[in-house]
Amino acid sequence: MKTYYVYILSSKSRALYIGVTDNLVRRVWEYKEKKIEGFTKRYNIDRLVCYEKTNDIKSAIAREKCLKRWKREWKENLINEYNVEWKDLYNDLIQ
Repeated sequence: MKTYYVYILSSKSRALYIGVTDNLVRRVWEYKEKKIEGFTKRYNIDRLVCYEKTNDIKSAIAREKCLKRWKREWKENLINEYNVEWKDLYNDLIQ
């Protein structure tokens, strides 16, 4: 059974990016190494601050779309529920 992740990345100034992937370690590494052009590279968004996992790609995509429509305050509240310090969770994943 495959696992999918809906994730929220942040910059040091707390600009946010939401995405979905089936390989969270690889995807966050790509952001950290600036391999992905666009918004995240331009605003230096490379800190994994929140993620959810599921085995259903359709629900992962639906959740991603839902989160993208949320008000910023709601996104911040979600992050604070799991990661009040907004620490980068990437190192926890690779250990």
